[in-house]
Amino acid sequence: MPTTSTLPASLRILLIIACIVVLIAGLQAASAIILPILVAVFLAVICTPPVTWLQRKGLPDWAAVLTVFLVVLVAFVVLSLVVTSSISSFQARLPEYEKELQEPVNHIVAWLAGHDVAVSPAQIREQFDSSKLTGLLSSGLSAVATVLSNTVLVMLTVVFVLAEAAVLPRKLRIISGNPDEDVEWASSVLGDLRVYLAVKTQCSLIVAVTSTVFLWLMGVDYPVLWGLLAFLLNFIPTLGSIIASIPPIVLGLILDGIGGGVVVAVWYLIINTAVGSILEPKMMGRRLGLSTLVVFLSMVFWGWVWGPVGMVLSVPLTMVVKILLEHTDDLRWLAILLGSASDDAELESVGSN
Repeated sequence: MPTTSTLPASLRILLIIACIVVLIAGLQAASAIILPILVAVFLAVICTPPVTWLQRKGLPDWAAVLTVFLVVLVAFVVLSLVVTSSISSFQARLPEYEKELQEPVNHIVAWLAGHDVAVSPAQIREQFDSSKLTGLLSSGLSAVATVLSNTVLVMLTVVFVLAEAAVLPRKLRIISGNPDEDVEWASSVLGDLRVYLAVKTQCSLIVAVTSTVFLWLMGVDYPVLWGLLAFLLNFIPTLGSIIASIPPIVLGLILDGIGGGVVVAVWYLIINTAVGSILEPKMMGRRLGLSTLVVFLSMVFWGWVWGPVGMVLSVPLTMVVKILLEHTDDLRWLAILLGSASDDAELESVGSN
């Protein structure tokens, strides 16, 4: 019976490709179970610092975990209520919005005609097709609602992950068979992931809160829903903030004309540039360590596997894979391919030593 090591190189490559295909198919088939668990794991990683802080303040372990759990549970319930009620109300008013959209469309046609650009109103309306907007929002928000509907599974997983985090290093040492084994790599994985998720959550909150307040002052309908959408989609690199700005810009165009739409668009451009290009890199430092191409491709891949939720989780998942590869001698070259230029230089210096 030939072993894997004795197989020809071409057969080994085909075997690896077949395993990857089977693995991807399994991930897609089990998405209903895997996605809530992944969301719970990332929530637990985010919740670890508050639990640790409460423990330092003198609370017992169970009390610290329970306090954070109740806060997260209340947030999930509130988000579920806001999303479901806002989606149903927004869909009910779509015909009304479609009628009101005709006036700004006519203004756009007149302005283009004044600049010798011949465009029919029908062509402009195709670009603001309500069915396309409805489909985009429904697919994205329904995916969020699906995860939120598994509140019990998510919350229970969060509790167990938080309870397990304290004894995980000891278990890893037992697995290795050496009680003095260095498990710094596990701390590195969790530490980098925690920093990324914490910074991304803080920046997303800034975008969401300021956008909600701005849209409320502008009189745009459903500001809380669009703020929530901005918070969630801000986890998707580059494209997320653009997609999150489209519905409020269209509503601003409907409610306040071209001027209102332009004002909303300028606001989203300013806040996303300030947070995404200035604040977030400053807070993140060089901890991300992923090339821009890898970030984009990971978003495409995980979005294809798991839809909008996979796009939100794409960067954390790729970060975990990269950090694990860094601590595997045979696969360190893959970590170098995934990393940024500065990160690759650091890995090369470490490898040469």
